[in-house]
Amino acid sequence: MRKAVISLGVIVFVFSMLASLSLAAEKLAFVDLSRIFNEYTKTKDYDKALASKEGTYSTQRDKKVNEVKQFQDKMNLLQDKQKEEKKPELETKIKELQDFDRQVQTDLRKEQDEKMKELLKDIEEAVKQYAEKEGYTLVFNDRVLVYQAKKMDISGEVIKILNKSYKE
Repeated sequence: MRKAVISLGVIVFVFSMLASLSLAAEKLAFVDLSRIFNEYTKTKDYDKALASKEGTYSTQRDKKVNEVKQFQDKMNLLQDKQKEEKKPELETKIKELQDFDRQVQTDLRKEQDEKMKELLKDIEEAVKQYAEKEGYTLVFNDRVLVYQAKKMDISGEVIKILNKSYKE
């Protein structure tokens, strides 16, 4: 019985040594997703386009807000009976403004989500392409690592691949 336990212990030890040797041969790396997003030209271009859209929506919203304010100012000059008659019209204008705000926010959020998925897909493909080319077995996201040696960071190479493919 004792020989069986010792034999089993030796076998486990040998397998654990072999496993650690095989892990030592693996190539590992990580990427800094924040840095990749910030330095990816497509992200910068999208941010500019989104800011332009937000500016357009803001201009439209300001116009609608001014209409409501002008209508309120006109109502303040009216007599009570006339104010009561115009009150539903004011409420309609306010509701239209709120609906506009809600719709714009929904549209912008939806577009932002779609673009984020597209950017993540681009990044994932670039990481995969680089890892396969360079023979990396595992590439981690830096957000899940407690410690990482900077020499294992391949973010710069991934950014080069992304920006090169985006320009083409």
